[in-house]
Amino acid sequence: MLDAGHNGGNASHPAEINRKVPAGRGQTKPCNTTGTSTDGGYPEHAFTFAVTQEVGNALAAKGFKVVYTRSNDSGVGPCVDRRAEIGNDANADAVVSIHADGSTSASAHGFHVAYSSPPLNAAQGDPSLRLARTMRDGLKGDGFATSTYIGSAGLSPRADLAGLNLSTRPAVLVECGNMRNSAEAEQMSSAAGRAHYAKAIAAAIEAYLAS
Repeated sequence: MLDAGHNGGNASHPAEINRKVPAGRGQTKPCNTTGTSTDGGYPEHAFTFAVTQEVGNALAAKGFKVVYTRSNDSGVGPCVDRRAEIGNDANADAVVSIHADGSTSASAHGFHVAYSSPPLNAAQGDPSLRLARTMRDGLKGDGFATSTYIGSAGLSPRADLAGLNLSTRPAVLVECGNMRNSAEAEQMSSAAGRAHYAKAIAAAIEAYLAS
């Protein structure tokens, strides 16, 4: 199951995306957010949708069944709890949520892979950690630098991300880089750069599923 972060219509529907939904661990969070953007105005929701479609197409071409949380970049939501539910209902062997970060520090750069910690169920234990490590190793092996400002060695254990907390399937969230960093913004804004991210993510998913 591939989850492209945010959505293109979120900004025009604040009441809908700001309503509180279950976030796991007894918490609630807003349904969704608008996401971030590069200083040049290229939005995260467009980046995540484009990369997710490329990843899905690459996996489908190899015979994998791919389920998505959204089918376009003009809608609203779905809410974070519903996104987790889609992966759960599909009994997905792997759930990968694709995002980009928006650190206020322009010098901050690099990707990180988040996973639920401490785990709330068996799938969030070893399976999710193996998926996180495989994704980290795949991105790093394809030339992407690990984050200089979040997590450690490209991994970020999190207890506050609803999509991970509510998942009963192996799940990770990939922050591909910092959209406020000029070099990473340039890469994310280009078709070639997005293709590079998609290639590495798809290969890592395939490697995990084959393990």
